[in-house]
Amino acid sequence: MTLFDVHFSAVLEERERIGTRRVLSAVTRDGRFLVRDGKRLLDTSSNDYLGLADHPALRERAADWALRFGTGARASRLVSGTMAIHRQVEKKIAALKNCESALLFATGWQANASVLPALCALSTARTGSPALVFSDRLNHASLHHGCAAAGIRQIRFRHNDLAHLENLLMREADKPGLRIIVTESVFSMDGDRADIPALRALADRFNAFLYVDEAHATGVLGPHGGGLCEGLADLAMGTCSKALGGMGAYVAGSAPMCEYLLNHASGFIYSTALPPAVLGAIDAALDLIPTMDDERTNLSHQSQYLRALLQDGKLETLGSTTQIVPVLIGDAKRALAISKGLEEAGFLSIAIRPPTVPPNTARLRLALDALYTTADIEALAEAIITLTQEIST
Repeated sequence: MTLFDVHFSAVLEERERIGTRRVLSAVTRDGRFLVRDGKRLLDTSSNDYLGLADHPALRERAADWALRFGTGARASRLVSGTMAIHRQVEKKIAALKNCESALLFATGWQANASVLPALCALSTARTGSPALVFSDRLNHASLHHGCAAAGIRQIRFRHNDLAHLENLLMREADKPGLRIIVTESVFSMDGDRADIPALRALADRFNAFLYVDEAHATGVLGPHGGGLCEGLADLAMGTCSKALGGMGAYVAGSAPMCEYLLNHASGFIYSTALPPAVLGAIDAALDLIPTMDDERTNLSHQSQYLRALLQDGKLETLGSTTQIVPVLIGDAKRALAISKGLEEAGFLSIAIRPPTVPPNTARLRLALDALYTTADIEALAEAIITLTQEIST
């Protein structure tokens, strides 16, 4: 027992009561399926959008690079952890993102949480005033955390409401400090998209730096899977743990920006470099991504079909236009009950509840895979529609 155990237990009991307690469940993977508690389930919750996590090319290169270069980088990048293969992967990322340069990080959370404070510090150093950060209300928690770590109060605009953003930029136009607009290109809980060209136009008009989190777009959307930025963002952040099937993250942009971040982003400076096996998987994925237009087309078609089926069943899929298809449930306990019902029907669909999403917007977050068949989509939609009709509370 520790001093705080009684407090820990009380908070967990309250979460249990309101249906927001989280638990871990071990699984064994088998392609687009997984096995949990002895039951084989179609996994509709992972972010492995192109099925690359099990691709033989990624497995082989990860194993090869581990055998050739060892199991760990042994140090941070600025000590002795930078290997030639780190630079090789960064060059490939920069090419995919149509940018001058790229810089690897351990995770997307780490990148956002440490890059934003570094950018905000630039404002204080160069202008003597805090940065003005204009942030979409539905941005990922790591982006909000980065602003909190920077000690600045975000100027939040309504989700994807560029007229509201424009009004806020105009309202703050006379204030000192560098301006930063922060958004996701594909929003992880709603599956909708930001209008990147329009954001670029606003950024240019108000002399603002455009920061775009491309975690859920890279590999899936844009020309040859390059994402939605197409060189329009000043900084594009992305992950290698979703459509790229591995682990790690990056920022891409100008060479001076990346050089500044390797000197000022604490998450880069004070973390051990990514290990060779992880780099091998990323490298193989970057070779494959530009060749996977057929898989992207299938993923898009299946996503559209699923939305149509769910909407025919009178279910709300919010503003989704991508491979992320939310099904709005509302009540957290009802979302959990429907999720459990889906598991009995052979589908793993995790209920997303507050505080991950706003109160009373608990949902099923369906994350599709290019390997899904039309039969998979039809069976999934039928099960969800049936369960939402049967389970009222």
